Amino acid sequence: MKILVINCGSSTLKFQVIELDENTPLGRERRLGHGLVDRIGRRGEIKFVTENGERFQETAEIADHGMAARRVFEWLKSLGLMGQGGIEAVGHRVVHGGHRFIEPTQIDDGVIGAIEALRFLAPLHNDPSLKAIRTARTILDDVLPMVAVFDTAFHVNMPKRSSHYAIPRELAVKHHIRRYGFHGLAHRYMFERYAMITKKVLEKVKLVTVQLGNGCSATAINGGRSVDTSMGFTPLEGLMMGTRSGDVDPHLIGYLVNLEGVDISEVEKWLNTKSGLLGVSGLSQDMRELLRAESEGDKNAALAVEMFCYRVKKQIGAYLAALDGAEAVIFGGGIGENSPPVRSRICAGMQWFGMDIDENRNNTMTGIEGKISTDDAKVEIYVIPVDEAVMIARDSGDCLRKHHLK
Repeated sequence: MKILVINCGSSTLKFQVIELDENTPLGRERRLGHGLVDRIGRRGEIKFVTENGERFQETAEIADHGMAARRVFEWLKSLGLMGQGGIEAVGHRVVHGGHRFIEPTQIDDGVIGAIEALRFLAPLHNDPSLKAIRTARTILDDVLPMVAVFDTAFHVNMPKRSSHYAIPRELAVKHHIRRYGFHGLAHRYMFERYAMITKKVLEKVKLVTVQLGNGCSATAINGGRSVDTSMGFTPLEGLMMGTRSGDVDPHLIGYLVNLEGVDISEVEKWLNTKSGLLGVSGLSQDMRELLRAESEGDKNAALAVEMFCYRVKKQIGAYLAALDGAEAVIFGGGIGENSPPVRSRICAGMQWFGMDIDENRNNTMTGIEGKISTDDAKVEIYVIPVDEAVMIARDSGDCLRKHHLK
């Protein structure tokens, strides 16, 4: 089955065309094309690549994610991938599924309406996904099925002790308030891939998976199930991130509203888009720039990096305790996969937990999969580059097969 996977970020649209069937092992999928539309909303960059390495690159005004999706479909049509023998389905990543969407779901008008109702919970992501979905439906005219795959679904069965907030029960029930968690596709990929490369049984593995990029989260996994995760009702909770604050005292919002004379939405915007690494450093949300600035004596950049690593270390320690120990800690995401210095700082001093990083292995593991702990470490440490597109393609295929059998 050939599936077009569309993954929308706040200002990006990534896609892959993946061919697989229900028996294809994880990591053995065929990629017929992939690409990125970057800097959506201003003069953007388009980078598309075919299976055989032929490239199309262009700079153009890309108004929104709908226009970006249209450019993708035009390119795929030029390759002959639209029509008979080409793409058979489209899978869309949707960040927030709320209480309704607990598994991959075939898209219809009702599903689109329900996703739209959740926009305010993940404003940076659900709205871009909706624009791409609507454009795809217009172009495809219901000829091809489309599936929404939700980042929250992996965490839906967390135990109540970790999914509930300590707020009045009637409010939680009335408004479906709970810790939903995010990055589920990434955490699932790291967990399933670790089990595959180590030949361990999925149902018996205990892991802490750490997704570190512009958005950051950690998850405690026991027997294939997410039992706790650092993001909550929205993607703002948890670790310090590129532009998000992560955990803060809830009273801080009202305090700033009163002091600054602004409304709540403005403070929420500060916490989502002007905080984290960017807010503390006053320089950048890019870890590479901050490490460089730190080496040149920038104290604010150094503090941002130190805070970031400290909070990740603290979360890993909490989850190792919650799991009563684990086989491994897995790093993924742009920072987790590509920044040996950050991984080294996070793992420093964790030997008493059984984590002992091998600095030589760590320094050579950039953007590639492998073990970075010492051979005698009780808790293994791995780097596993995340491929969310593969999970979306697999989930979309499974959803459509189930739908066909009904």
